[in-house]
Amino acid sequence: MSQERHSPLALHDFHFRDSDGRGAERHTILRKSRWVVLLVLVLLGVGSARTVLSRIEQAKDNAVVTREQGRIHVFTTVPSHSTRGQSLTLPGTLQGIIESPVYVRAAGYVLRWTKDIGDPVRKGDVLAEIDTPEIDQQYEAAIAARDQAQALLELAKTSARRWEVLRQKDAVSQQEVDERRSGLMQAEANLANAEANARRLREQQGFKRVIAPFAGIVTRRNVNVGDLVDVGNGGPAKALFNLAQVDTLRVYVYVPQSYSQRIRSGDEVRVSLQEMPSKDFAGKVVRTAGAIDASTRTLQVEVNLRNPDRLLLPGSYVQIAFPGLTSAALLVPTNTLMFRAEGARAAVAGADGKAQLKPVVIGESYGRMTQILSGLEEADRLILNPPDSLQAGDVLIDREVPRKSEGGKGGDKSPASGAERAVEANSTQKQDAKTR
Repeated sequence: MSQERHSPLALHDFHFRDSDGRGAERHTILRKSRWVVLLVLVLLGVGSARTVLSRIEQAKDNAVVTREQGRIHVFTTVPSHSTRGQSLTLPGTLQGIIESPVYVRAAGYVLRWTKDIGDPVRKGDVLAEIDTPEIDQQYEAAIAARDQAQALLELAKTSARRWEVLRQKDAVSQQEVDERRSGLMQAEANLANAEANARRLREQQGFKRVIAPFAGIVTRRNVNVGDLVDVGNGGPAKALFNLAQVDTLRVYVYVPQSYSQRIRSGDEVRVSLQEMPSKDFAGKVVRTAGAIDASTRTLQVEVNLRNPDRLLLPGSYVQIAFPGLTSAALLVPTNTLMFRAEGARAAVAGADGKAQLKPVVIGESYGRMTQILSGLEEADRLILNPPDSLQAGDVLIDREVPRKSEGGKGGDKSPASGAERAVEANSTQKQDAKTR
């Protein structure tokens, strides 16, 4: 196609400009453009390679971080025995050495009462007097019935003697004599019955006076003048008075089975009250039940303590400490235990660096320390403050909590020292978490 034919189409014809030198310029431009494109491609390749390499490095770093985060940082400790013995403290309620409600034995109305709450009484003192009009009437009727039986007996005796005389003269038959003798015996029996009934009612009249059965103090008065009282022990509401002997007090405590073999009659104990924290009272074990209660697995123990100045009041809630009792069970910090639906578990760091959840049987709780009856060994490393999400098989980074010696001697550990280690470990864990 010629230049003339291109002109109408407004097309640039570079092929026809070689003659005037413009063709060389076109080749130079094309060559430079190719170098620019090549340089851009090289730069893009370098940038892409750098991005890929940085992502590979980041993936490696993320894998390391993920692996590290998957491992749980924990502090561990081991179970311990209390070689020096520990005090077993149990709750109880003080009672008078003798306590008794006083009931009325004769139904009637209260004429007067002579003792009120807190009043000391001696054995035989009159506490109240009862008016018993019905018993008085019954007693009068019983006296009349006794007199009547006495008269019938005298008549039967006279009749029997006469029939005996007539029998000797053969004026009556032996059958009639026997009937008179039988009548005499019945009359004697009727008189004895009438006399017994009269004595019973006379004794009931003696119950008009309510007498203190022992020396002590009145702890409750449930009646007033004019009250109608009935016979019997239908419950505390019908008791006229409650008496207690408080010079000596007693308290019943229930010792766990694991300590029952160490309790002996004559053992000294310490009794304390919350309202008198600086004062302890000496008590003594006087007797035990001698058998374990199958429902509670405890041994009932009676402790007596002197109370001459009456500082201790019956009904007070007290704590009884049995000093020097030791148990073969292990002691662990309470914050190593986990309570789940399947039961109590102890979080243990295994030798392979993985978590184990061991089922345990819990004994007594001493606050910061807990007694473990079974399920653990002395060499087990217990995880302090295990997270709720901890599962068996989780990878751990273990850091054992050092043991502290007591009084310069290593090995003797008390519940308090174990708890202190647990608290210290907990603080250290929080500081590590803040650092991370």
